[in-house]
Amino acid sequence: MSEMEKNTGEESGQARMGMDAIGEALSRLYPGQEGTYYGAMIPASLGGKDPLDGVEVWESRSKMPHWHYVTYGFSELDGKECGDPDNSGYGFELTFRLKKGEETEPPVWPMNLLENLARYVFSAENGFAPGHYIDCNGPIALEEETALTALAFRKDPELGEMDTPNGHLVFLEAVAVTGDEMESLMCWDGVKFLEQMESFVPLGITDLGRTSLMDRSEFQAAWEEGMARDGSSTRYLYTDELDGGKQGGESFLRLGASRARLISLMLQARVGKGRPLYVESRDATVGFRPGDRAGAELRDGVFILILTEPALQELCQVLEAQKRSCRLEQLPLTVELTFSGQAEHPDEH
Repeated sequence: MSEMEKNTGEESGQARMGMDAIGEALSRLYPGQEGTYYGAMIPASLGGKDPLDGVEVWESRSKMPHWHYVTYGFSELDGKECGDPDNSGYGFELTFRLKKGEETEPPVWPMNLLENLARYVFSAENGFAPGHYIDCNGPIALEEETALTALAFRKDPELGEMDTPNGHLVFLEAVAVTGDEMESLMCWDGVKFLEQMESFVPLGITDLGRTSLMDRSEFQAAWEEGMARDGSSTRYLYTDELDGGKQGGESFLRLGASRARLISLMLQARVGKGRPLYVESRDATVGFRPGDRAGAELRDGVFILILTEPALQELCQVLEAQKRSCRLEQLPLTVELTFSGQAEHPDEH
Protein backbone atom coordinates (compact mmCIF):
# COMPACT_ATOMS: atom_id res chain seq x y z
CA MET A 1 0.00 0.00 0.00
CA SER A 2 1.48 3.32 -1.05
CA GLU A 3 1.10 5.00 2.32
CA MET A 4 1.16 1.95 4.57
CA GLU A 5 4.11 -0.07 5.69
CA LYS A 6 4.40 -3.65 6.80
CA ASN A 7 4.78 -3.96 10.54
CA THR A 8 5.00 -7.24 12.40
CA GLY A 9 6.29 -5.74 15.63
CA GLU A 10 4.48 -4.40 18.66
CA GLU A 11 3.51 -0.74 18.71
CA SER A 12 5.11 1.24 21.46
CA GLY A 13 3.32 3.57 23.83
CA GLN A 14 0.16 3.28 25.87
CA ALA A 15 -2.24 0.38 25.67
CA ARG A 16 -4.80 0.61 22.87
CA MET A 17 -7.88 -1.02 24.33
CA GLY A 18 -10.01 -1.01 21.20
CA MET A 19 -7.19 -2.22 19.00
CA ASP A 20 -6.30 -4.99 21.44
CA ALA A 21 -9.91 -6.21 21.50
CA ILE A 22 -9.94 -6.58 17.70
CA GLY A 23 -6.58 -8.34 17.77
CA GLU A 24 -7.81 -10.80 20.39
CA ALA A 25 -10.87 -11.67 18.26
CA LEU A 26 -8.62 -12.39 15.29
CA SER A 27 -6.24 -14.47 17.39
CA ARG A 28 -9.16 -16.63 18.51
CA LEU A 29 -10.21 -17.14 14.87
CA TYR A 30 -6.65 -17.94 13.77
CA PRO A 31 -4.97 -19.70 16.72
CA GLY A 32 -1.26 -20.27 16.30
CA GLN A 33 -1.01 -17.80 13.42
CA GLU A 34 0.34 -14.27 13.42
CA GLY A 35 -1.33 -11.78 11.11
CA THR A 36 0.64 -9.29 9.04
CA TYR A 37 -0.18 -5.72 9.96
CA TYR A 38 0.18 -2.95 7.39
CA GLY A 39 0.09 0.33 9.29
CA ALA A 40 -0.42 3.81 7.88
CA MET A 41 2.83 5.74 7.89
CA ILE A 42 0.98 8.77 9.27
CA PRO A 43 -2.65 7.98 10.17
CA ALA A 44 -5.26 10.73 10.31
CA SER A 45 -5.20 10.52 14.11
CA LEU A 46 -1.62 11.86 13.93
CA GLY A 47 -2.29 14.46 11.24
CA GLY A 48 -1.94 12.27 8.13
CA LYS A 49 -4.46 11.81 5.34
CA ASP A 50 -5.11 8.07 5.75
CA PRO A 51 -8.25 7.55 7.88
CA LEU A 52 -7.31 3.99 8.82
CA ASP A 53 -4.58 3.16 11.30
CA GLY A 54 -3.93 0.03 9.28
CA VAL A 55 -5.09 -3.26 7.79
CA GLU A 56 -4.21 -6.70 9.13
CA VAL A 57 -4.11 -9.69 6.79
CA TRP A 58 -4.51 -13.33 7.75
CA GLU A 59 -4.13 -16.47 5.67
CA SER A 60 -7.30 -18.58 5.88
CA ARG A 61 -7.96 -22.11 4.67
CA SER A 62 -11.65 -22.07 5.51
CA LYS A 63 -13.73 -23.20 2.48
CA MET A 64 -10.78 -22.41 0.17
CA PRO A 65 -7.36 -20.81 0.67
CA HIS A 66 -7.81 -17.05 0.81
CA TRP A 67 -6.50 -13.83 2.30
CA HIS A 68 -8.63 -12.26 5.05
CA TYR A 69 -8.17 -8.48 5.34
CA VAL A 70 -9.41 -6.65 8.46
CA THR A 71 -9.35 -2.89 9.02
CA TYR A 72 -8.38 -0.95 12.12
CA GLY A 73 -9.77 2.57 12.37
CA PHE A 74 -13.54 2.78 11.86
CA SER A 75 -13.95 1.99 15.55
CA GLU A 76 -12.20 3.65 18.49
CA LEU A 77 -8.80 2.01 18.89
CA ASP A 78 -7.63 3.90 21.97
CA GLY A 79 -9.89 5.30 24.68
CA LYS A 80 -13.54 6.25 24.44
CA GLU A 81 -13.97 9.59 22.67
CA CYS A 82 -17.17 9.64 20.62
CA GLY A 83 -20.49 10.64 22.15
CA ASP A 84 -22.24 7.35 21.42
CA PRO A 85 -22.00 5.29 24.61
CA ASP A 86 -23.17 2.08 22.95
CA ASN A 87 -21.01 1.86 19.82
CA SER A 88 -17.28 2.12 19.25
CA GLY A 89 -16.73 4.90 16.69
CA TYR A 90 -18.75 4.13 13.60
CA GLY A 91 -19.69 0.79 15.16
CA PHE A 92 -17.94 -1.42 12.60
CA GLU A 93 -14.70 -2.54 11.03
CA LEU A 94 -14.52 -3.80 7.45
CA THR A 95 -13.26 -7.16 6.26
CA PHE A 96 -12.52 -8.47 2.77
CA ARG A 97 -11.70 -11.97 1.57
CA LEU A 98 -9.67 -12.65 -1.59
CA LYS A 99 -9.07 -16.04 -3.20
CA LYS A 100 -5.41 -16.99 -2.82
CA GLY A 101 -3.33 -17.75 -5.87
CA GLU A 102 0.34 -18.67 -6.10
CA GLU A 103 1.44 -15.48 -4.32
CA THR A 104 3.16 -15.71 -0.95
CA GLU A 105 2.35 -12.13 0.10
CA PRO A 106 -1.18 -10.67 0.20
CA PRO A 107 -1.98 -8.42 -2.79
CA VAL A 108 -1.95 -4.72 -2.00
CA TRP A 109 -4.99 -3.58 -3.99
CA PRO A 110 -7.59 -4.73 -1.40
CA MET A 111 -5.87 -2.49 1.15
CA ASN A 112 -6.21 0.45 -1.24
CA LEU A 113 -9.87 -0.46 -1.75
CA LEU A 114 -10.53 -0.51 1.99
CA GLU A 115 -8.68 2.78 2.45
CA ASN A 116 -10.83 4.38 -0.27
CA LEU A 117 -13.96 3.15 1.50
CA ALA A 118 -12.62 4.72 4.70
CA ARG A 119 -12.08 8.05 2.94
CA TYR A 120 -15.71 7.97 1.79
CA VAL A 121 -17.04 7.15 5.27
CA PHE A 122 -14.95 9.77 7.06
CA SER A 123 -15.65 12.53 4.51
CA ALA A 124 -19.38 11.84 4.22
CA GLU A 125 -19.71 10.89 7.91
CA ASN A 126 -21.95 8.09 6.71
CA GLY A 127 -21.19 4.50 7.67
CA PHE A 128 -22.18 1.14 6.26
CA ALA A 129 -24.54 -1.52 7.59
CA PRO A 130 -25.58 -5.04 6.52
CA GLY A 131 -27.46 -4.89 3.22
CA HIS A 132 -25.84 -1.65 2.03
CA TYR A 133 -23.99 -1.49 -1.28
CA ILE A 134 -21.69 0.86 -3.17
CA ASP A 135 -20.88 1.10 -6.87
CA CYS A 136 -17.13 1.35 -7.52
CA ASN A 137 -17.80 2.75 -11.02
CA GLY A 138 -15.33 0.31 -12.53
CA PRO A 139 -13.40 -2.87 -11.68
CA ILE A 140 -12.71 -3.23 -7.95
CA ALA A 141 -9.11 -4.07 -8.87
CA LEU A 142 -8.05 -1.41 -11.36
CA GLU A 143 -5.25 -3.37 -13.00
CA GLU A 144 -7.16 -6.63 -13.27
CA GLU A 145 -9.74 -7.86 -15.77
CA THR A 146 -12.85 -8.58 -13.75
CA ALA A 147 -16.62 -8.24 -13.95
CA LEU A 148 -16.76 -7.30 -10.25
CA THR A 149 -17.56 -3.59 -10.06
CA ALA A 150 -19.44 -3.07 -6.79
CA LEU A 151 -19.45 -4.06 -3.14
CA ALA A 152 -22.24 -5.20 -0.85
CA PHE A 153 -21.95 -5.44 2.91
CA ARG A 154 -22.92 -8.15 5.36
CA LYS A 155 -21.84 -9.32 8.80
CA ASP A 156 -18.60 -11.29 8.48
CA PRO A 157 -19.76 -14.93 8.86
CA GLU A 158 -16.80 -15.90 11.06
CA LEU A 159 -16.02 -12.73 13.03
CA GLY A 160 -19.60 -11.55 13.57
CA GLU A 161 -19.83 -8.80 16.19
CA MET A 162 -18.33 -8.08 19.58
CA ASP A 163 -18.27 -5.76 22.57
CA THR A 164 -15.10 -3.79 23.23
CA PRO A 165 -14.15 -1.49 26.14
CA ASN A 166 -15.22 1.38 23.86
CA GLY A 167 -18.57 -0.08 22.81
CA HIS A 168 -20.10 -2.51 20.34
CA LEU A 169 -18.78 -3.14 16.84
CA VAL A 170 -19.75 -5.34 13.90
CA PHE A 171 -17.24 -6.82 11.47
CA LEU A 172 -18.75 -5.96 8.09
CA GLU A 173 -17.55 -7.99 5.15
CA ALA A 174 -17.33 -6.17 1.81
CA VAL A 175 -18.48 -8.75 -0.77
CA ALA A 176 -17.57 -8.05 -4.40
CA VAL A 177 -20.48 -8.25 -6.86
CA THR A 178 -21.07 -7.59 -10.54
CA GLY A 179 -23.12 -4.68 -11.83
CA ASP A 180 -26.21 -6.75 -12.57
CA GLU A 181 -25.91 -8.50 -9.21
CA MET A 182 -25.92 -5.09 -7.50
CA GLU A 183 -29.04 -4.01 -9.39
CA SER A 184 -30.73 -7.32 -8.55
CA LEU A 185 -29.77 -6.86 -4.88
CA MET A 186 -31.41 -3.42 -4.95
CA CYS A 187 -34.66 -5.00 -6.15
CA TRP A 188 -34.72 -7.46 -3.24
CA ASP A 189 -33.38 -7.39 0.31
CA GLY A 190 -29.62 -6.85 0.48
CA VAL A 191 -29.04 -9.17 3.44
CA LYS A 192 -31.15 -11.96 1.94
CA PHE A 193 -29.48 -11.57 -1.45
CA LEU A 194 -26.06 -12.06 0.11
CA GLU A 195 -27.34 -15.03 2.12
CA GLN A 196 -28.47 -16.59 -1.15
CA MET A 197 -25.03 -15.94 -2.63
CA GLU A 198 -23.38 -18.01 0.11
CA SER A 199 -24.19 -21.29 -1.66
CA PHE A 200 -22.35 -20.09 -4.76
CA VAL A 201 -19.70 -17.79 -3.23
CA PRO A 202 -18.74 -19.38 0.13
CA LEU A 203 -17.75 -16.88 2.84
CA GLY A 204 -18.14 -14.14 0.24
CA ILE A 205 -14.61 -14.87 -0.98
CA THR A 206 -13.75 -12.65 -3.94
CA ASP A 207 -12.66 -14.48 -7.07
CA LEU A 208 -11.80 -11.89 -9.69
CA GLY A 209 -12.45 -14.41 -12.45
CA ARG A 210 -16.01 -15.31 -11.53
CA THR A 211 -18.97 -14.42 -13.72
CA SER A 212 -22.35 -13.06 -12.68
CA LEU A 213 -24.63 -15.31 -10.64
CA MET A 214 -27.57 -13.79 -12.53
CA ASP A 215 -26.49 -15.97 -15.48
CA ARG A 216 -27.20 -19.11 -13.43
CA SER A 217 -30.79 -20.30 -13.67
CA GLU A 218 -31.01 -21.63 -10.11
CA PHE A 219 -29.82 -18.34 -8.62
CA GLN A 220 -32.04 -16.30 -10.94
CA ALA A 221 -35.06 -18.37 -9.87
CA ALA A 222 -34.27 -17.88 -6.17
CA TRP A 223 -33.89 -14.12 -6.72
CA GLU A 224 -37.21 -13.85 -8.56
CA GLU A 225 -38.97 -15.83 -5.83
CA GLY A 226 -37.43 -13.70 -3.08
CA MET A 227 -38.22 -10.41 -4.80
CA ALA A 228 -41.84 -11.46 -5.40
CA ARG A 229 -42.19 -12.56 -1.76
CA ASP A 230 -40.32 -9.81 0.09
CA GLY A 231 -40.21 -6.84 -2.24
CA SER A 232 -37.28 -4.41 -2.06
CA SER A 233 -35.61 -2.89 1.00
CA THR A 234 -34.11 -0.07 -1.11
CA ARG A 235 -36.04 3.14 -0.48
CA TYR A 236 -33.85 5.54 -2.49
CA LEU A 237 -32.41 5.13 -5.99
CA TYR A 238 -29.93 7.53 -7.57
CA THR A 239 -29.86 8.21 -11.30
CA ASP A 240 -27.98 10.75 -13.43
CA GLU A 241 -30.87 11.79 -15.69
CA LEU A 242 -34.14 12.71 -13.99
CA ASP A 243 -36.72 15.46 -14.12
CA GLY A 244 -40.38 15.67 -13.21
CA GLY A 245 -43.08 18.20 -12.56
CA LYS A 246 -45.80 20.15 -14.31
CA GLN A 247 -45.60 22.25 -17.46
CA GLY A 248 -48.65 24.09 -18.75
CA GLY A 249 -50.90 22.09 -16.47
CA GLU A 250 -49.50 18.77 -17.76
CA SER A 251 -47.42 16.42 -15.59
CA PHE A 252 -44.26 14.87 -17.00
CA LEU A 253 -41.57 12.39 -15.93
CA ARG A 254 -38.26 12.40 -17.79
CA LEU A 255 -35.47 9.91 -17.14
CA GLY A 256 -32.61 8.09 -18.82
CA ALA A 257 -33.61 5.05 -20.85
CA SER A 258 -30.66 3.04 -19.50
CA ARG A 259 -32.33 3.03 -16.07
CA ALA A 260 -35.90 2.38 -17.21
CA ARG A 261 -35.92 -1.39 -16.65
CA LEU A 262 -34.35 -1.13 -13.21
CA ILE A 263 -36.83 1.56 -12.15
CA SER A 264 -39.67 -0.64 -13.40
CA LEU A 265 -38.45 -3.55 -11.27
CA MET A 266 -37.96 -1.26 -8.29
CA LEU A 267 -41.47 0.16 -8.63
CA GLN A 268 -42.97 -3.32 -8.61
CA ALA A 269 -40.83 -4.37 -5.65
CA ARG A 270 -41.58 -1.21 -3.65
CA VAL A 271 -44.88 0.41 -4.66
CA GLY A 272 -46.31 -3.00 -5.57
CA LYS A 273 -45.67 -4.00 -1.95
CA GLY A 274 -47.25 -0.86 -0.52
CA ARG A 275 -43.94 0.99 0.03
CA PRO A 276 -42.74 4.32 -1.38
CA LEU A 277 -39.78 4.68 -3.74
CA TYR A 278 -37.77 7.87 -4.20
CA VAL A 279 -35.63 8.38 -7.30
CA GLU A 280 -33.06 11.16 -7.01
CA SER A 281 -30.60 13.01 -9.23
CA ARG A 282 -28.40 16.01 -8.55
CA ASP A 283 -31.22 18.34 -9.53
CA ALA A 284 -34.51 16.57 -8.85
CA THR A 285 -36.35 14.08 -6.65
CA VAL A 286 -39.41 12.12 -7.74
CA GLY A 287 -41.41 10.09 -5.26
CA PHE A 288 -43.67 7.16 -6.13
CA ARG A 289 -46.31 6.22 -3.58
CA PRO A 290 -49.13 3.68 -3.54
CA GLY A 291 -52.65 5.08 -3.28
CA ASP A 292 -56.33 4.50 -3.96
CA ARG A 293 -56.55 7.39 -6.42
CA ALA A 294 -53.90 8.09 -9.06
CA GLY A 295 -52.51 11.58 -9.19
CA ALA A 296 -49.49 13.89 -9.33
CA GLU A 297 -48.57 16.69 -6.96
CA LEU A 298 -45.66 18.80 -5.78
CA ARG A 299 -44.82 18.57 -2.07
CA ASP A 300 -41.97 20.60 -0.57
CA GLY A 301 -40.10 20.61 -3.86
CA VAL A 302 -40.56 16.87 -4.46
CA PHE A 303 -42.68 15.71 -7.39
CA ILE A 304 -44.93 12.93 -6.07
CA LEU A 305 -46.72 10.38 -8.23
CA ILE A 306 -49.50 8.48 -6.50
CA LEU A 307 -50.01 5.12 -8.18
CA THR A 308 -52.99 2.81 -8.10
CA GLU A 309 -52.35 -0.79 -9.12
CA PRO A 310 -53.52 -0.16 -12.74
CA ALA A 311 -51.40 3.00 -12.96
CA LEU A 312 -48.37 1.15 -11.57
CA GLN A 313 -48.71 -1.64 -14.13
CA GLU A 314 -49.14 0.81 -17.01
CA LEU A 315 -46.12 2.87 -15.96
CA CYS A 316 -43.95 -0.26 -15.65
CA GLN A 317 -45.06 -1.47 -19.09
CA VAL A 318 -44.11 1.87 -20.65
CA LEU A 319 -40.69 1.79 -18.96
CA GLU A 320 -40.08 -1.79 -20.07
CA ALA A 321 -41.11 -0.95 -23.66
CA GLN A 322 -38.47 1.84 -23.81
CA LYS A 323 -40.80 4.29 -25.58
CA ARG A 324 -39.36 7.75 -26.12
CA SER A 325 -42.59 9.44 -25.13
CA CYS A 326 -45.92 8.07 -23.96
CA ARG A 327 -48.94 9.60 -22.24
CA LEU A 328 -50.48 7.28 -19.65
CA GLU A 329 -54.18 6.53 -19.51
CA GLN A 330 -54.38 5.58 -15.83
CA LEU A 331 -52.48 8.67 -14.67
CA PRO A 332 -52.35 12.23 -16.08
CA LEU A 333 -48.66 11.89 -16.91
CA THR A 334 -46.37 11.89 -19.96
CA VAL A 335 -43.30 9.69 -19.63
CA GLU A 336 -40.22 10.70 -21.65
CA LEU A 337 -37.07 8.59 -21.96
CA THR A 338 -33.76 10.11 -23.03
CA PHE A 339 -31.32 8.03 -25.06
CA SER A 340 -28.09 9.92 -24.49
CA GLY A 341 -25.79 6.90 -24.68
CA GLN A 342 -24.17 8.03 -21.45
CA ALA A 343 -23.75 5.26 -18.90
CA GLU A 344 -25.54 5.83 -15.63
CA HIS A 345 -24.74 4.35 -12.29
CA PRO A 346 -26.43 4.10 -8.92
CA ASP A 347 -24.81 5.85 -6.03
CA GLU A 348 -24.08 4.29 -2.67
CA HIS A 349 -26.88 3.17 -0.34
